[in-house]
Amino acid sequence: MIENARRWRVLAAGLAVGMAGVIGVAGQTASAEPLLPLPPAPNPANVNQTATVAAAPAGLAGPVAPGVTAPGAPAPAPGVPAPAPGAALPVGAPGSVPQLATPAIVPAGSGTIADYFKSKGVKLEPQVSRNFTALSIVLPMPPGWSTVPDPNVPDAFAVIADRSSTDLYTPNAQVVVYKLIGNFDPVEAISHGYVDSLQQMAWQTTDMTMGDFNGFPSSFIEGSYRADSQTINTSRRHVIATVGPDRYLVSLSVNSGAASQGVSAAADATDAIVAGFKVSAPGAGAGTPGA
Repeated sequence: MIENARRWRVLAAGLAVGMAGVIGVAGQTASAEPLLPLPPAPNPANVNQTATVAAAPAGLAGPVAPGVTAPGAPAPAPGVPAPAPGAALPVGAPGSVPQLATPAIVPAGSGTIADYFKSKGVKLEPQVSRNFTALSIVLPMPPGWSTVPDPNVPDAFAVIADRSSTDLYTPNAQVVVYKLIGNFDPVEAISHGYVDSLQQMAWQTTDMTMGDFNGFPSSFIEGSYRADSQTINTSRRHVIATVGPDRYLVSLSVNSGAASQGVSAAADATDAIVAGFKVSAPGAGAGTPGA
């Protein structure tokens, strides 16, 4: 999947570079379409589970997000490709609960995840990374990247970006986490995971898959769309994680300008984030992701 994406990125670079003469240089604020509409912002939910929330270095050691730790990396399972060099996995705490296999998922033809939850009367409570212990979430931090505030990402759990980049569009990665209050079918919900991306202007898909992601139902889609006269490459993953009686929506969006994809450093950094991103239950460790 990553190799296919790289080949596509090189082709996309040719088109974007040809347009560079008429595209203004973007500011150094990481920005992208928010993953979900902004719900009311109640106080963060109280949770009792214990886990590690980590921003781990990708490649060479880099800074970690405030309030998080970078645990060591266990060896991958036999036959499974190793993560990007230096990508770290969280060390789980005792008390893990085995995850059931995710049934086959048939993608929905319409309605975003937000639309689905609204139709079911499910409330989305945004979570913050400080003192969050319900899940173990690993967001790799490539060398030269740093955590940044971004008002363009409603309910941001974590946003990192390469602020030193000279690309027309600042490469960035965003994570949002919501606690889901209400009754719904997680597999049915995640079947709507492609729709928000497919609705973007001039969307073109390069890869997409649905299935198990470390024991949780997940959707992954990769492609490009047009925003502010630029072509943006994006990789997006939604995960619905169940921990005891609680359920959470974890969404990752990794974005970069198509014009930058001829530069291996930008492509390698975004690929490392996508490959190293992990979501796991407390005590379960990062495990081996699936789809």
